[in-house]
Amino acid sequence: MLILHCPHCGVDAEETELAPGGEAHLKRFGPGSSDAEFESYLFHRENPRGVHFERWRHAFGCGKWFIAARATDTLEVFGTYRAQTAAPPQDIRDAITAKRPGWAWRDLA
Repeated sequence: MLILHCPHCGVDAEETELAPGGEAHLKRFGPGSSDAEFESYLFHRENPRGVHFERWRHAFGCGKWFIAARATDTLEVFGTYRAQTAAPPQDIRDAITAKRPGWAWRDLA
């Protein structure tokens, strides 16, 4: 079972207490965007095996959104941080590169 730390209320929550919100750090397109932009947002994404940044909501707790950095192939969690953060904090990036030396942060927005 996946256990994530909520950076807002400080609880280590099981995934049954959380609601997934999809990939984090994407530029989202909505009303007023072109058809090509919206199509790209909905359908043209990578599905990496390895490090992934995901949005989660502490649904049965404080109700706030946060981001989890984890490896999709091993379920190893590198850390969590508030959803309002534009890029992963340096300590999380360092934890990832310590385990996966070839990894580098790339902004998806």
